Amino acid sequence: MGTRSKADQLDSEILDAMGELITALIARSEQIAQRFGVPAFCLKALHVLESSMAMRDLGRHMHCDPSFVTAIADLLEKRGLARREASTADRRIKNLVLTQEGIGLREKIEREFMSHMPWRALDEQERVCLLSLIRKMVMAEPAAQGTAPSTPATTSSTPTSTTTPPKTGGEGAGEVSETLITAQHAG
Repeated sequence: MGTRSKADQLDSEILDAMGELITALIARSEQIAQRFGVPAFCLKALHVLESSMAMRDLGRHMHCDPSFVTAIADLLEKRGLARREASTADRRIKNLVLTQEGIGLREKIEREFMSHMPWRALDEQERVCLLSLIRKMVMAEPAAQGTAPSTPATTSSTPTSTTTPPKTGGEGAGEVSETLITAQHAG
C-alpha cells in the first residue's frame, strides 16, 4: 500500500471539496425549484432565456438533447412561462421566449438562488479571484486534450461586471487581473 504525495493528497481534497460544493448546489437548486413549483431542470432554462432564443441554442447552452429541449419548452408553455415563436430570419426555426410571468419567475428564482450561494461569504475581490480560477480550470481541460472549449453560440452586448460575468471563454478568460493581483499583495 503506497502513501499519497502531498500533491496527490491536495488534489484528492480539492476533488472532495468540489464534490461537496456541487452536491450542495444541486440540493439548493432542487429546494428552490420545489418552492417555486417548477422542475429543477427548468431552472437553467429560465436563467438562460434572457431574450428570444432558438431552441437549438438553448439545447447547446444546457448541453442536452433536442428532444429534452422540446420537453422543457412544452412544460414552460403549459405553465404560461414561455411561448414558441417562429424566427423572423428563418420560419423553420422556433424561438423560445419567456412571457411576463416567466420573466417575473426567473427574477424571483435568481434572487433567491444568488442570495444563498456559498460564494456570497466571500468578499468581492475573492469572488473575482474565484471566477478567474474557475474559468482557468474550465479552459485548461479542453487545452489539455487539444480541443477548443465550447462557447455559447450567441454573444451579448451587455456590459460585464463581477456579479454577472460574461460567458466563459472570451478573451482573457481565466486570467487574473493586475488590479486583483495588486489588491491581494497589498492586503
